[in-house]
Amino acid sequence: MTHLFTSRRLVPIGAGLLALVLFPLLVPGSGEIAASFFNGAFGGRNFFNLYATLSRYTILLGMALAVLISFRAGLLNIGGEGQLVLGGLVAALVGVYLPAPPLVVALVALLAAMTAGACWAVLAGLLERGTGVPLLIGSLLLNYPASFLASYAVSHPFRDVASGATQTFRILREAGLPRFQGTILDYGIFLIGAAALAYVILERFTVFGYRSRLRGCSAGFAQASGFPNRRLYYRTLMLSGAAAGMTGFVAVFGSSQRFVDGMLTTPLYAWTGIAAVLLAAVRPGLVPLTAFFFAMLATGSIGMERTAGIPREFGQVIQALIVLTLAGFAGKLTAISGGTR
Repeated sequence: MTHLFTSRRLVPIGAGLLALVLFPLLVPGSGEIAASFFNGAFGGRNFFNLYATLSRYTILLGMALAVLISFRAGLLNIGGEGQLVLGGLVAALVGVYLPAPPLVVALVALLAAMTAGACWAVLAGLLERGTGVPLLIGSLLLNYPASFLASYAVSHPFRDVASGATQTFRILREAGLPRFQGTILDYGIFLIGAAALAYVILERFTVFGYRSRLRGCSAGFAQASGFPNRRLYYRTLMLSGAAAGMTGFVAVFGSSQRFVDGMLTTPLYAWTGIAAVLLAAVRPGLVPLTAFFFAMLATGSIGMERTAGIPREFGQVIQALIVLTLAGFAGKLTAISGGTR
């Protein structure tokens, strides 16, 4: 068992090292490409690319947090994309149409976004408990109506027609998240960071966190222990969806200042958040690092495309190799431990 536990700890390290080894081996002229990669992730005039990496990291960390909350409790909520999109849309509508002082607008938008994300996650739970649709399937399928609803909203009733794009009107400017001077990075990174820290404290030092971890280790044992599993189930989904909705708020009130169709789905934030949690072996302490790794991978790939002519999709290939490696390690470890089903 000790050997197996040690092996599990090495899974994320091995996957990351594999990606770094394959990078120079798969592509000729790797020295120049590596330089363009790191310049794309951290360089640029006045470190513009570094701030772009941190801006992307903010959203990825928020989505990784949403996944981590549910996965740690053994709930496979992979509907973060729909919860993210609805949270961003609701935040934008509040920011555009609520006639109130800027601070009130921002706070109401944040609460509305978190509520929208939480409700969408709970809906997936109701489908499982009420109709027998597995949470994995139900949460996944709910991504599509959420995305279609958002696309319709910004294409017709709430569209800024004069802009010529499928997007809402700009939110109240004074209500937006302030930026660091001369950069594209906004203060949303503090909000997401504070939420991540709050979750770590909640999980480590509260009864809810203990029960959540126990349920993640063995749902059957948690049930036999007499825990209020039904309440824990829905509370966990609410927290997970609220984290995704909060991330949507940060995306809208931060850099974009409006909701644009596809702005939260095209970059694959939700799916990259899942990959970050898997790469971290569902360990809270490692998730910020793996989320930053994927943010660096995305912005660095753009630098490779711009300087060395390597398509940015190459970064997604690296990400796919990491996920496949993780799946292989997990399957092998399960077989060794006799846990195959």
